[in-house]
Order: sequence, then structure tokens, then C-alpha cells
Amino acid sequence: MSGAEATNARLIDVELDETIGRSTPDVEHERAVAIFDLIEENSFRPVNDDGGGPYKLKLSLAESRLIFAISRQDGSDVVAHILSLTPFRRIVKDYYLICESYYDAIRSSTPSHIEAIDMGRRGLHNEGSQTLMDRLTGKIEIDFDTARRLFTLVCVLHWRG
Repeated sequence: MSGAEATNARLIDVELDETIGRSTPDVEHERAVAIFDLIEENSFRPVNDDGGGPYKLKLSLAESRLIFAISRQDGSDVVAHILSLTPFRRIVKDYYLICESYYDAIRSSTPSHIEAIDMGRRGLHNEGSQTLMDRLTGKIEIDFDTARRLFTLVCVLHWRG
């Protein structure tokens, strides 16, 4: 990929459709932070897209599926991909449980115990990120750091607060 292609193989906007629903102010803040982090640094290109980016991503939910609607900077449609959320259920559930343990440990545990829980938390996050990359193979080219940021957003979409 040339320098110009690499510069354009990225997201410049992420929008959550009204199907995502809204939640508590804390959850909405976490969603905003996840979107900011994703836009700030990412590598994102739909496979076989010759028109080039940068891209906009609109996420929506339909019947336990996550819809990635991708458009160009000018708003013209590129492609939409639909992913089942089923492969993420266990990982997201386990991730929330370990996050709760982590936040509880911060208040009362030893640094070594906190570090051990954090290692487990990062491991689950990596597993979810890899699952997302695998599910997007042949659809959207992303690097692992972008997969991590997208997985964070997927987790925050499930968080009801």
C-alpha cells in the first residue's frame, strides 16, 4: 500500500444508529471515548474497495447481529457487512466479569493481585479482538490495534450500565 493509500485506509467517523439505544450518562461517556480512540488511530479498509477512503462507519443492531455500514467521506455507500454477535457473547460476558473483579481489586487488593487480574482482562480483550479480526476476514482489512478498539466499542455497545 502506498503512503496515500495507507493514509486513506482509515475511519474518520463512527456513528451509532438509533437501534443501538441509549443508556446511562456513564455508559454514553464510555461509548464516546471508545469512538474517539477508534477514530484517533486506526487502519480500516473494505476488501476489494478500489474507490478508496477515508471511510465512515455506521454501526447498528438487528436481530442479534451487528451491522457495519461503510461509506466514503462524501457519504456515498461502499458496503454493509453483517456479523452475528453470538461468537462474542461468552467473551463479552467473561470480559465484564473480570472487569468487575478488576475494579473491586483496585479498591482492596494487593498490587500483585491487581496485576494478575489485569493480565487476564487483557487476555480476554485480545481474544475478543482476534475473534473480531477473524470474523471480518475477507470483508474488512484491519490491524490488531484497530480490532482492539473496535472490540472495545462492541463491549461498550452491550454495556447497559
